[in-house]
Amino acid sequence: MKKSICMLLAMVLLLGCTACGSRGGRSGVSTVATLVEQDYSLAFRNGDPTRDYVDAAIKVLNAQGRVDELATKWFGSRIVRFERDAQALEKLKEEPARRDLIIGVDVNSFPMAYLSNGEFWGFDVELAMAVADLLGWNLKIQTIEKEDVYIELSSGNIDCAWGGIALNDKEVEDGLYSEYGPYMHNDIVIAVRGGSFIYNKLMLAGKSLAMCSTAEAMDALNSDPGLAKRMGQTTRLASGTTECFNYLFTGKCDAVLADTAAIYYFNCH
Repeated sequence: MKKSICMLLAMVLLLGCTACGSRGGRSGVSTVATLVEQDYSLAFRNGDPTRDYVDAAIKVLNAQGRVDELATKWFGSRIVRFERDAQALEKLKEEPARRDLIIGVDVNSFPMAYLSNGEFWGFDVELAMAVADLLGWNLKIQTIEKEDVYIELSSGNIDCAWGGIALNDKEVEDGLYSEYGPYMHNDIVIAVRGGSFIYNKLMLAGKSLAMCSTAEAMDALNSDPGLAKRMGQTTRLASGTTECFNYLFTGKCDAVLADTAAIYYFNCH
């Protein structure tokens, strides 16, 4: 009797552990090679008080548990790092006056920021919405290229570079803009379906790969020339990360090149 109960409990625990990695019979995703290590940060113009207000709002939202709620919704885990301070807004010298908050996002950064049926969506977009709502500001979102952060900020086109952007280390070191963060670690990796017999990058030789058609994705693949040469057919998809994972889950490719943030998302949805 005790043996049967133990076996039943073990099965329940196993199902609980794998629930976030599968849906409708779909297995989860595992990383087999890391190509680029990076962090996501926000960027503001140097000396712009917008940073102080956004910083205070994020601290309050984090203290209220809103940031953890969004992280769990999008990634299934509390992997976002921000400070907490429930009184942060009260400590500001002046209350935030009504205004627009214009953020620049890279819509190729699923699930941080992307377009769905013509509307902006993603973790960073939802967080920006919550910040603007708390401050009483009107949120406006513009698409930008990751490499144009300094140009967009210095020209006044945006107040903040936000959605899924890994900042240029050289520009940060040169003080071209003010970095806020990093708030999340996000590598560019090659991943396979859970249960695949591909365990490391050596076993990727001759295997088919699906990847986004962005310059960032190609640069990541070319960062390991030996691996790029050993891979089999590579399919570049202009429709983005979601289509890459559709290829993976339907067996159209053996592996995908993607961000770890996307892997967190697809392992829990």
